[in-house]
Amino acid sequence: MTQQTWLTQEAYDRLRSELDYLTTTGRTELANKIEAAREEGDLKENGGYHAAKEEQGKQEARIRQLNDLLRDAKVGEAAASTGVAGPGTVVEVRFQGDKETEKFLIGSREDHSAPIDVFSPASPLGGAVTGHKAGDKVTYTLPNGRNASVEIVSVAPYVL
Repeated sequence: MTQQTWLTQEAYDRLRSELDYLTTTGRTELANKIEAAREEGDLKENGGYHAAKEEQGKQEARIRQLNDLLRDAKVGEAAASTGVAGPGTVVEVRFQGDKETEKFLIGSREDHSAPIDVFSPASPLGGAVTGHKAGDKVTYTLPNGRNASVEIVSVAPYVL
């Protein structure tokens, strides 16, 4: 099952523009760079050729990543709030033992247009709160293997 990603229109347009550039001008520029380096002679000891080929591999990986992300993305405003945390919602949590709360958006880390922190639903915290509502207490495993607990204080749709 593919993970659907929620993006603002601005983020979608920015990522689409990056993909369009990489698949047209970007590929042409790299092909020219590789050809110029190839003409310098012996490929075994040609640092410029190997650097350009490595750059080409990274660019093709980024193109695949963008294609996958944009193909499955849900674009636009978040759905009307059902009070359940999920992509496109702002979640306010209180970590166990803290008095202060923290807010974050559940969405794509590619969406840099959000003025608050963005957690992917695939991240430990984003995944733990997804499907829960205000008042729920959730425990999840941190990357270091320890457990952390949070109380969900509020869930609201993300509004630009």
